[in-house]
Amino acid sequence: MSHRINDNPIGFFEISEDITLRRMVLRSARPRGTVLFLHGFPETLYAWKDIGAALADDYEVHAFDWPGYGVSSRPAVDRFSYAPKDYAHVLDQYIAKADIDASRLTIYATDIGALPALLLAVEKPDIARAIIVGDFAPFNRPQFMSENLQNLKAGPAMEQVRANMNRNRDEILENVFTRGLPKEAQFEVSQEFRDDMSHGWSHGAMTTVDAFSHYYSHFTRDQDHFESQLARLKTPLKVVWGEKDLYIKKEMGAELAERVRAEFALLRGIGHYPHLQNPEGTVDEVRASFR
Repeated sequence: MSHRINDNPIGFFEISEDITLRRMVLRSARPRGTVLFLHGFPETLYAWKDIGAALADDYEVHAFDWPGYGVSSRPAVDRFSYAPKDYAHVLDQYIAKADIDASRLTIYATDIGALPALLLAVEKPDIARAIIVGDFAPFNRPQFMSENLQNLKAGPAMEQVRANMNRNRDEILENVFTRGLPKEAQFEVSQEFRDDMSHGWSHGAMTTVDAFSHYYSHFTRDQDHFESQLARLKTPLKVVWGEKDLYIKKEMGAELAERVRAEFALLRGIGHYPHLQNPEGTVDEVRASFR
């Protein structure tokens, strides 16, 4: 059994003049490989804290707050658009500057983190030895998305949805993870995680919802680009999906898996946040990717 060699895993990491990321790194003396976790809305790197701890004896574990989330940088939109393509560039910069050996890397990406990972893999098939994605919208299929997400993508309702979400911060943080799940499937996240999301919601003039809205304003363009380049996706891929996902229907994941001939794991009784509802399952998925 290996052992961890860093006692202060959370700090800051500059990747460009405009962007410094808060990140978590758990290092092992003899890692079997490296895992990089990419969070979704409205999460921060604390979504991965317990999962990272469960893996850190055997793997080097990385996670960071996306720009606009947690306490990572929030550049003005004239310097950084918060589009999936821009997040893909952030991911590329992070892997390079953190000196991660891509040949020993598994990326686990959910929600807004997944399309950037796949956009990068299209351009750099060797960016990871394996990628696990789930509960996101790889293609422009509004019929498989909740009404709020459809309205964020474009059109006259976009600003109203954004304003409503900003007003309803407390309700979102209280209910977003379990909305739509039956009572017996409800689960709690740690108070530490809730406090971190609340603290990181607003910095300067930009909120987490603002960053999310900017991301969605470019979403269709970047989805269409990804679909047009699908034949170039060569990195080994697994698609995992919560059967009870209220926000993005399982048909979206099934189509992606079929078109790229990837394994599709439908998680029974699980909603949009499998890593929070069933963290042990996420640990098992990561371990399996190294076999």
